[in-house]
Amino acid sequence: MENSHECSNKVKDVSLQELRDRLAEFARVRGWDQYHSPRNLLLALVGEVGELSEIFQWKGEVAKGLPNWTSDDKQHLEEELSDVLLYLVQLADVCGLDLGQAALTKIIKNAQKYPVKPTTYN
Repeated sequence: MENSHECSNKVKDVSLQELRDRLAEFARVRGWDQYHSPRNLLLALVGEVGELSEIFQWKGEVAKGLPNWTSDDKQHLEEELSDVLLYLVQLADVCGLDLGQAALTKIIKNAQKYPVKPTTYN
């Protein structure tokens, strides 16, 4: 990213709006936005999901929190997850969609589709 947009590794609660804006600027100043059609971004996203999948391919089940992973393995995972997120944000942006709102709407739809069932105690 440009120097004016650099941020520490410990920034919390970054909005999808901020990611979208930074990605758009990053691509614009490099002249890459001309290549960022929905199709191209989708194919890039699929490629990154493949790279993410490779990390887990031969590990079997993995414990929450990744307690047995090295810091290098975790960093690699962070990078691949970030690539997936960034392409997803860009894809939503070039399609003119509000990804954050769409995700919240989907959570509500899922809650209606899969209501909490009362637990019975004997």
